[in-house]
Amino acid sequence: MAGDTGNTLKTRYVPIERISFIDMKEMYGLYEKYYQNVSLEVFVKDMSEKSGVFMVRRTLDQQVVGFSTLKTVPMNVRGRAATGVFSGDTILEKQYWGDRSLQTAFLRWMVREKMKRPTRMLVWLLISKGYKTYLLLANNFNRYYPHPDGHHQDLADYVDHYCERLYSGSYCSERKLLDFGENYSALKGAVAPISQEMRDGNVKIRFFEERNPTWERGTELPCVGVFDRGTAQAYLAKLWRKRPRRLRLALRPAAYE
Repeated sequence: MAGDTGNTLKTRYVPIERISFIDMKEMYGLYEKYYQNVSLEVFVKDMSEKSGVFMVRRTLDQQVVGFSTLKTVPMNVRGRAATGVFSGDTILEKQYWGDRSLQTAFLRWMVREKMKRPTRMLVWLLISKGYKTYLLLANNFNRYYPHPDGHHQDLADYVDHYCERLYSGSYCSERKLLDFGENYSALKGAVAPISQEMRDGNVKIRFFEERNPTWERGTELPCVGVFDRGTAQAYLAKLWRKRPRRLRLALRPAAYE
């Protein structure tokens, strides 16, 4: 796992023009492994429309074991300018689920983006065909939509804005869902199923399925989260708490007597 020296992961952001043919083949290999109804042609076309990719490599042999695509989207909603950061396909080999290398790299990128324009609203845009993607938003952002408790309804306009701009022919504004048709890529059934125990034990997973009941067919739940100082601080605190105790003690400032 991630704590094993031979299996540690490192993630870095790579602009799309610097993605090599070998990288593309490795990423498609992962994509094909976890999704059905896929083709290399569609994968490459979709990739070419992105701004860059977070590449996750195993440090031992530099093998690509995960990736997440990214596209920046200028927005203007109700007269307010904002920068949208759209996350496309995100895949990580199952044996590394729980590793935070990708999340940490994304956080660093968002912090740098926010520092470029401190007063401009920065929002994370994502479409979720599986509950794991939704939980990344719901577990790490203070302000996000859709919310299990119905909070932050004002952010629904941002969902409408980017979906109508990027996916106008596939967006149902009434249901707040994206439906790309029967042949659209979908998670393979055994990858991230939702059990009754998960529904009963996690309100966010249950809410995701209620909002996207046809997720197994590949329909996407569009979401948005506001990236602000509170979000960054909360996530950094979470990372700190998850550090091994011996590392926390080593990094703690020495007490003065």
